[in-house]
Amino acid sequence: MDGMFNVKMGDRGRLVIPAELRERAGLEEGRALILIETAQGLVLVTRDQLRDRVRAELADLDLVGELLAQRRRDSAVEDAA
Repeated sequence: MDGMFNVKMGDRGRLVIPAELRERAGLEEGRALILIETAQGLVLVTRDQLRDRVRAELADLDLVGELLAQRRRDSAVEDAA
């Protein structure tokens, strides 16, 4: 599934995604895509791919536990004052 494709930016900033890549990715006309600017460059993803990416990045985090711990620390500071 690796691939490198050379594309050129057209008028008004338009990019043409090569047909082979559109077919493999299941992209159809009108499909919403998200362009992410990162320190390494630009990343073009579908909404489903972005959702999966965010879930993977958050998978090992205990956000509720961290929030509760912070609330307890804040409460302890308030009680001490």
